[in-house]
Amino acid sequence: MTEKKDDRKNLDREMKEAEKTPIKKADNPDRQFYIPSQIVNEFGEKGRDHLAKPFRAQMLLAFTAGSFMTFGAAFSILLGIDIEAEGIYYLLSGLGFAAGYAMVFISGAVLFTEINVLLPTYKFHIAGLMHKNMVKFWLATYLGNIVGALFVAVLIQTSGSLSDPFYMEMRELLHKKMKFMQFGVKGWFEVIISGILANWMIGMAAFLTTAARDITGKLLGTTLPVILFVAGNFQHSAANMGYFSLGVLSDTPYAWYEFILFNLIPASIGNIIGGALLVALIFTYAYKEDLSSQNDN
Repeated sequence: MTEKKDDRKNLDREMKEAEKTPIKKADNPDRQFYIPSQIVNEFGEKGRDHLAKPFRAQMLLAFTAGSFMTFGAAFSILLGIDIEAEGIYYLLSGLGFAAGYAMVFISGAVLFTEINVLLPTYKFHIAGLMHKNMVKFWLATYLGNIVGALFVAVLIQTSGSLSDPFYMEMRELLHKKMKFMQFGVKGWFEVIISGILANWMIGMAAFLTTAARDITGKLLGTTLPVILFVAGNFQHSAANMGYFSLGVLSDTPYAWYEFILFNLIPASIGNIIGGALLVALIFTYAYKEDLSSQNDN
């Protein structure tokens, strides 16, 4: 009997001591993504780093990005051959083109439409007003993308790797992209609006890709907005460089100058507006205070 009382007393004592001992909280796992203000800060730093590169590096990285655009364009056409269900067609075409964008984002290649987000963020957040080096880099990137896209298109054509169904599918896609031409001035401005939407989505692809901290998250973040802009037929100048490069080297009803005047030029204008205003400017000023505190630290 005495032993039972002693055991009970010991148990009570242990319980009281346990109540006094603070419970150690489990460590929170590391976040698997960057918060928006950190992403915007990364944009600014990437824009600064791109601008600081030697001209030869800028041109080589722009050339590489343009090359990836033609690979993505070819893959998107190949995946869409003979697909009659529109939803499946858009999904597969978007996945195909996302391969090109994934190579661009992860390799650090310089794409005109990504620069439309990175450089304005750098200027809005860090450097103030635009200067001539920024314009020079913008133009060099655009030219490098076109040359890279044409280079891969020449290689693909010379290789003789692709069959007639590919070119039939490509002609249908080019007709869809050039449908605005029949509306004259109205169609030209419609391409600008479509270009705004396209670069808004690509800006968000860059946003999501930058947010992710592992390769799987980066690929997924790239893919979803790309599928959206491909499905919407939003006019994205860098993507169209890939499609049009394949088109001008094959049998299509459109001349090279029609691709440029009635699509690439208005699409590029829209892309600059969409990336600079709807992504760079909005997020920079929405997180202005957070960015200031990060820089102070």
